[in-house]
Amino acid sequence: MARVKGALMTRKRRNRVLKAAKGYWGSKSKHFKMAKQAVMKSGNYAFIGRKQKKRDFRALWITRISAQAKVCGINYSQLMHGLKLAGIDLNRKMLSEIAVSDKDAFAAIVEKAKAAL
Repeated sequence: MARVKGALMTRKRRNRVLKAAKGYWGSKSKHFKMAKQAVMKSGNYAFIGRKQKKRDFRALWITRISAQAKVCGINYSQLMHGLKLAGIDLNRKMLSEIAVSDKDAFAAIVEKAKAAL
């Protein structure tokens, strides 16, 4: 039985890594060993970034809600507590969109939350 050589798969694997490292600076895009390390590191950064993006957006929504709530004369935590007591189930993303785009509707929501407190 003939021996199987791994040249084809080895080249394929190396080319895949080098293609992923395209655009990297210096030898990170040319040399397989350095490219492999850079691609692994960038994959880790991408994974972490996907988690951080969710945190960053939530913080942005809370900041927007808080700023508009202060204009309406209530702080963020009291607003959220009042919404819960009033039975208004709006997530932070939708609340922030309302706060930015429709200030009158947000003021009406705040009044309901104040009444429930």
